[in-house]
This record gives sequence, structure tokens and C-alpha cells, in this order.
Amino acid sequence: MADAAVEFLLENLKQLLLYHVDLIKGTKDQVEKLERELRFFRAFLRDTSRKSRKHGGFQELVREIRDVVYEAEDIIDRFVTDAAVLKSQNRFRRVLNNPVSLLDTARKVEHISVRVREIYGDKNKLDLATVDAGDRDNDKPEAPVIREDNVVGFEDEASTLIGYLHEKTDELDVISVVGMPGLGKTTLAMKIFRDKAIQYEFPTRIWVYVSQEFTKKDIYLTILKKVINATTEDMHRKNDDELAQMVCEHLEKGKFLIVMDDVWTTQDWDKIQVALPKSNGAGKVLITSRHREVAQHANLQRTPHDLRFLNQEESWLLLQYEVFGKPDCPNELAVLGKDIAEQCGGLPLALVVIGGILVKKICTTDDMRAKRDAWQKVSNSVRAYLEEDQEGRMEKIIGLSYDKLPYDMKACFLYLGMFPEDFEIPVWALIRMWIAEGFIRRKEGLSLEETAENYLDELINRNLVRADKRRPDGRVKTCRIHDMLHDFCKREAGSETENFLQEIKVTSEGIDPPVTRVPNLRRICAHSNPVKFLSETPTGPRVRSFVSFTREETSLPLENSSAIPVAYKLLRVLDVQPIKFEKIPRDMFQLVHLRYVALSFNSSILPAHFAKLWNIETLIVNTSSSTLDIRAEIWKMSQLRHLKTNASANLLKVEESGKEGEKLQTLGTISPESCTEKVFERARNLKKLGIRGHLALLLGSKPVSFNNLVRLSSLEKLKLLNDVSGSPGLESRLHSLPSPYQFPPNLKSLTLSKTFLDWGQMYILGLLENLRVLKLKEKAFMGRVWEAKDGGFRSLEVLHIGRTNLAIWEASDHHYPSLRRLELHNCEELKEIPLGLANIRNFQMLDLFRSNHDAVACAYKIHDAKELNNKQQDIKDCNFNLSIFPPPLRI
Repeated sequence: MADAAVEFLLENLKQLLLYHVDLIKGTKDQVEKLERELRFFRAFLRDTSRKSRKHGGFQELVREIRDVVYEAEDIIDRFVTDAAVLKSQNRFRRVLNNPVSLLDTARKVEHISVRVREIYGDKNKLDLATVDAGDRDNDKPEAPVIREDNVVGFEDEASTLIGYLHEKTDELDVISVVGMPGLGKTTLAMKIFRDKAIQYEFPTRIWVYVSQEFTKKDIYLTILKKVINATTEDMHRKNDDELAQMVCEHLEKGKFLIVMDDVWTTQDWDKIQVALPKSNGAGKVLITSRHREVAQHANLQRTPHDLRFLNQEESWLLLQYEVFGKPDCPNELAVLGKDIAEQCGGLPLALVVIGGILVKKICTTDDMRAKRDAWQKVSNSVRAYLEEDQEGRMEKIIGLSYDKLPYDMKACFLYLGMFPEDFEIPVWALIRMWIAEGFIRRKEGLSLEETAENYLDELINRNLVRADKRRPDGRVKTCRIHDMLHDFCKREAGSETENFLQEIKVTSEGIDPPVTRVPNLRRICAHSNPVKFLSETPTGPRVRSFVSFTREETSLPLENSSAIPVAYKLLRVLDVQPIKFEKIPRDMFQLVHLRYVALSFNSSILPAHFAKLWNIETLIVNTSSSTLDIRAEIWKMSQLRHLKTNASANLLKVEESGKEGEKLQTLGTISPESCTEKVFERARNLKKLGIRGHLALLLGSKPVSFNNLVRLSSLEKLKLLNDVSGSPGLESRLHSLPSPYQFPPNLKSLTLSKTFLDWGQMYILGLLENLRVLKLKEKAFMGRVWEAKDGGFRSLEVLHIGRTNLAIWEASDHHYPSLRRLELHNCEELKEIPLGLANIRNFQMLDLFRSNHDAVACAYKIHDAKELNNKQQDIKDCNFNLSIFPPPLRI
């Protein structure tokens, strides 16, 4: 991604010039000059970001730009690495190491600057006006071929949408169908358009294919041609406003159905809807779009209809229609066929493409054994056969969505190829990896994390990424990408044009691709047997990211502990949590460009040398020890924003106040002994804090005191994990909670675990005015009876109660007026859930995990009462969901 590379290098140069100019002594002028040249690059790439897939000459130009930027980046990064290493060594060793010539580096930077000017200034390389004209010629709308026969799996979807079309409304009604590329939105719309009942209901039916590129005039003329059965020369001479008025007049009365197929942007819809009569309640418009934002914009009163994937039975049925013209597959091929259908992931387009391939396999021979062998080969490599589709249907339809992405989101999308297939991607980690890679541009008024979340939301809205799990506040917690989109990411990112990433697969047969030396690759993921790969002493002088998300934890032998830092000296992102280091090698601390680090080791000490990694923004450390002594002065790590560990971490004692640490947003889990006034003065901008250990210490006097948390005015999320083993003694359990005024003032989420508090203490938490999420994990509260007090929990939206011996819970709806979600996990002694909860207007979810018979019976009563209340009060925007595991018989 040339554009992303330019952005990152500009930011990198800015950081060097601001904070580490001593490392580029002698080349400062050349670096500043290069920065000016790169700004021309950025403007050029932004203006022409969608041309690269449509014009061969432009592709070559972008490739040259990318190579120049990468070369500049490599030279500067290598120089900074060497300078940092030499700076840390004593005088005698510096002489022996013969430092890199500053003059030589300056000459290389100057050479690159000349090439930048040559490429950008050479008007003969590519005439952009010609490119624009060519794009306009090639972008004329081309209506897709729509499947009309043997449509499978849309009966329930069509029935729902037809029901919407029959609803009576006072104004023009817009119904939207959204879904990922290739899911069958157009096929479904055509099925409805040709439905006999719809034809009878709507005498005037108009199909309009919108496409990415269209003119208002063409749309208006298409509608008029259908309405008045002809278009005159006079109509063609009218301007857009006059034609819009004609359309509106002809549609003001009577029933009509207009299908707007493939609407891409809200601006496109705005251009169309001005010609539609809003006052005609008998009119219906059905639009299909890949973008949820478009659907929501078209009708704020109606939720967009999300088109589902085909299930296994439907997938197999569609595949049979594609291959045999009917559901009549020979028994000898059925098992293989079902396996092939399953591998298509419920995506109709994939099934159609692979069906065409299978047809050819059975038409070439009458021998059943040969047919079975041919199908076996397809079954073994479904993805490969999809890629070889001669018509390139998968590539084209996904490529359209990819090309329409804003230039700074393309790298974020392709980066999803770094994760394994069908992997549940943790969003917290993903967006911080994006930031470390330099994909996220700074926007005024927003943090980098907020901007990155907006990018992810946009990819979800465009149906390129699927939200998997959500947090209590509605934000996405984990996400997934469909296998076909994942393949596209890897294919596009691994192409010669991009050279963006490569997955290394290690099997018993060897390494695929069979290389351990990758001179040009920028990113490597190794999810299968990464330790074997590292044992082959790989090298990658330009690699910026190395990740491994293998599903099995594995140990890295001592003899291979330096394999990563030796091979990849310019790393920015290192996420290898499944690989456990026996020891952190010293040369790991020479990777000064690291920005995101996630690793595991057996030690109970985080070495002081970690402070040398002054670029680190996110540091995630998992250890097999229950405690972790952090000997690194994290306050000297000027870019550190997030520090997470699974242990109880002891921070170095802070002797004095200072500004260092003001960027820190996440800190956890630290020991109670580290919760001093000086620590929180440094980390005063914390948003998330986790404390693990003997929590009773926090209720004592200074320097360790819960009172110190009050100064954390930005803290929104707090976890308190009482680390006790076995049955806690009186000295380990908490007998009381701090007073409400001692809690951070803007606390929104609180988690307690193993605190063994009495339910009588709950009233204190109820007085936290901003508390929205309360998670009472493992034995946070114990006791047989909880009687809710009046006047508390006014803002509480999510309540989780974990393992407890609670048996009687006395409460009503007015005790939790804002509750949306209740989770009861392992509350096996709870006899009754308060039935009054059904009267809470916004109550949407009741989740039971391992509950007894009586509690389950209450849950069903609450469900039925809630459904009745919603119906009686005509509440349509609050569907109630009941989840029970293990699932019982209906009581």
C-alpha cells in the first residue's frame, strides 16, 4: 500500500525530528527535504487512489512510488537502529563496531529525493487526464446477469420483505436489503419483483440498476420510459430538474414499486430520491446496497434487512442445481459435494462459481471413478479453484467494494489477512495493531483509537467485516471476516503490485512458500508450527510485522530465542502470544521500531531493558507467574499508551511527580502495592485500570490507598481482582467497600472478582452515578439473600452475576430503571429471578448459564411478560432475547 507507506514514513520522520534528532545527526537537512517531497506523494496518491486497478500504467507508477518510499524508510530505520545500538554501548565497543557513515546515509537519502522528484515530475510517465477519461468510458453501468430460475434459500427472506411491501404507510416507504458482496441481494430483489402477488399488487413496477457510476438523467429516463412506455427526443433535451419534476408528477398517485439495485453511497440516494413523491403512501421503493449506512439513510424509520448466509442444506441444494440442473446428485459424489458446499461458507456466488467448475469436471468423462477423483481434487482445494475462475467473478465483485474504500482504509482491510481463516479477531488488539502500522491518520478532536474504531465500523457498515461479539456499550468486541473476503485480502496483499503480506505455512512436508529468506516482504504471519519456521533461521531485512496466532501454545527453545530479533530488525508489530519464551533475549531490546508487542514468557520479571524500546505504544505481556516485577521504567517509554499483563504487576517506585506517563490509557493488572499517589499522578489520564492482588491493602492508609484513584478523572473502566488461593481467611476477604465518593468520578464499568463481599454492600455501588456496567465475577458477593435498596443503580445498563451462593433476590423494576441486559452465570442456587424486571422498558436480554429449574421457569415468565408488555405498549424497537444454556425443555 503505497499511500499507507507514505503516511507512516511522514509520521516517522516527524517523530524523529521532534524527539530523536540526536539519532539522525548529520542527516537532519536531508530528512527534512525528504519529508517535503513525500507530501507531494501523499497528495498525488489521495487524488488518484481508485485508479490503480483500472490502468496498467498507473499500477506501474504506484509500484515505483511504493518502492521509493520503502527504500527511504528502510535506510532511515536501519540507520536509527544502528545509531540506537551504538549509543547504548560503551566507548570501547563503539570503536570496534565502526558505526555507519553518516555521510553515506545522507547521500542515499539525497538519491531517493531525486527519484521522488523524477517520478512525480515526469509528465510523460502517465497522462492522468487520459486515465480519467478512460475510467469514465469503462465505468458505464453494466447490469449484472440476474439468476431467475432455481433460486434457493430466499423463501423466508422474500416472505418477510413482501410483508413489508404490503404494509400500509402514510408516506412513501423505503425498504432496504443489505449484505456482503456475492450474498444474493440482487437475486432476492428480482425474486420479489417477479412474484405474482407483487405483480398484482403493483401494476407499475420499475427496475433500476444504479451501479457505482450513474447520471441522474439516465435514472430519471429509465423510470419515465417504464411509466409512459416511451421516451421522446424532447425529454432527452430536458435538464435534470425538469426530468425529476416529470417523474414526481407521474408517480404522485397510484401504487408503484421501484427497485433501486446496487446503491453505493448516501449521496447517490440523495440524487435519486428528489424525484420520488414522499406524500404517496401507496408507493414503495426497495433498494439493495452493500453499505448499511446507505440503507439507514434512505429510511430512518425502518431497520435495514440483513440478508443471511445460506445454511448447509440450502448450500448443497444450490450446488446441485448449478451442476445437475436439479437436486439429483449421484450417491457416489454426494459426500464430496456436501463437503465442497460447506467450504463455500454459505455464499451463493461462491457456490455458483464452484458449481461451474464441477460441471466441467463431470462433463469430460463418463467414468464415475474419474468424476469422483476430479471432485476430490476440488474438495481438497476449493479456494484455489475459486481463484482460478476464468471469468473472475469473485475477484470482480469483491474488488468493486475494495476499490470504493477510502484510500486510508484499504490497508486496514488487507491487514485482516494477517489473521488465520475464521479467526475471532479481538478488536482491542486489531485497532492498536493498525495504529502501530501507521494506517490510522490523526483527526482533530479524536484519539487514534477512536478513529481506528470508526474505520472498523465503516468496514462493518460496508459488509466487508462482520461484528461477532459486542461489548455492553454496543461497541464491537470481536469481529470476523468471511473466508472468501479473507482469501481476497491475502491474494491482493500478496500480489507483486502490493507486496503487503505473506502467510508462511509449515507442514510435515516443508515450508510453503518454500522460502525463509524474504528480502522484499513487509509482513509475515506464521500460524502453523511457527517454532519450526523460526528454527530454520529465517531472514527478512524489510519485515515490519511478524505475527503468529497458532491455536496451540508452544515453547521456543533457548537456542532459537533470538531468531525473531536477528531475522527482523525493523519490526513494528510483534504478536506471538502462543509462543512462550523461556527467556527474553537481549537483542530483542535492539528492536527500537517496535510499536506493538504481545508476547508470553515464563519469567516473573519484566527486564529493565524494555525501557530502551522507546517507540512502544502497546505492550502486552503474559506470564505463567502470578506476579510480575516490572523493572523497566515505563515512565521513560514516551509513547506508551497501553500496558497489559495477566499477572499482578509491581511497578518501580516513583519518587517524584512528572509529566512522563500522561499518554498512558490502559494499565493492568497492577498490584495494590503499586497504587500510590505518585503512580496515579503520572498516569493521570488512565481510561482503564486493573488491580490484582490482596485488595484489603487498598482499604488501608497511605501511601497505598483506594483514595488515590479519585484523581483518575478520566478512568472509565476498573477491574478489582482479589487474588486469594483456596478458601479465603478473614484477612483476605473484603468486609466493606470504599465510600461512593472515593471511586473515580466518571467510572462507567466496574468488575469485581473473589472479593467475598456481603450483599448488603451493594447499595454503595448503586450510588455510583455514572456506572453503566457492573460485572460481579467469581464469588464477588456471597450470601443467601440480596434485598435491593431504593434509589440506586439509576444508570446501570448491564448486570453480570457470576458464581455465587445467592438464593433469594428481592427486587423490582424501579431498582434498575435503565437495565438492558442481565447475565446470570453459575448461579445454581438462585431460586427466583425478580419478575418485575419485565416492566423495565429497555430490558432486552436475559442470559442464563447453568441455572436451576426454578430460575429457568422464572426466565420464561419474564420473557412472556416482556413480550406482552411490548405488544400492549406498542414498543417495536426493543425485542427481548432469552438465552439459556444448557437449553432445557420449555417449561
